[in-house]
Amino acid sequence: MMIRNLFLITCFLLVSIASTKAQTKDHNQWTSFLQKHVSKTGQVDYKNMLVDDAELKAYIQQLTTNTPNKNWSKNETLAYWINTYNALTIDLILRNYPVKSIKDIKDPWDQKFYSFNGEMLSLNQIEHDILRKMDEPRIHFAIVCASVSCPKLLNEAYVSNKLEQQLTDATKTFLNDNSKNIITSNQLELSKIFKWFTKDFKQQVSLIDFLNQYSEVPISDDAKVNYLEYNWDLND
Repeated sequence: MMIRNLFLITCFLLVSIASTKAQTKDHNQWTSFLQKHVSKTGQVDYKNMLVDDAELKAYIQQLTTNTPNKNWSKNETLAYWINTYNALTIDLILRNYPVKSIKDIKDPWDQKFYSFNGEMLSLNQIEHDILRKMDEPRIHFAIVCASVSCPKLLNEAYVSNKLEQQLTDATKTFLNDNSKNIITSNQLELSKIFKWFTKDFKQQVSLIDFLNQYSEVPISDDAKVNYLEYNWDLND
């Protein structure tokens, strides 16, 4: 009886360990898809993505059946929702391709095609009700809107064990790209992302203090701030 009980306990533990590992999201399929269709500079080959649309939908299906739970770390959860947001954005574009701009699609950020843990979610809900509430302002340089003025789409998945460096790199890349932001010590012409989400960037510090963490040019505390026009053309 004792041996049988030990055997049952061992089986239970093995199943539990396997279940825990399965819940830690593997985004290799997303990385493979991105590396085939997204350049290192963030240009997206939507035309050829259409050929592999089934692969994208298979990844999204994988996401919908393995949603974060209380056992996931913050970085695992952040990486999951960043990748989910970007995959759903690509899916939206492919559903309407060819299209010149995401804004040519009716209610692009409010459409709902997939259920997550029993709830149909839109891009707006993922961004504003989930990601922004996780108190990580750098998500604004990781999630993309398929547009020229957006941060570039990283051609690999965000993953928990590299997330800190990935978010830092994404923020530095976006901020120091002269096509997105023009920075001198006393004059800033910033992306409207910094205007739309200014509250997020001022959670702990001032906007200037936030920028100085990632800017290659030291910025004066009294620098004048203006905002550039946003180019919504497709990022292809």
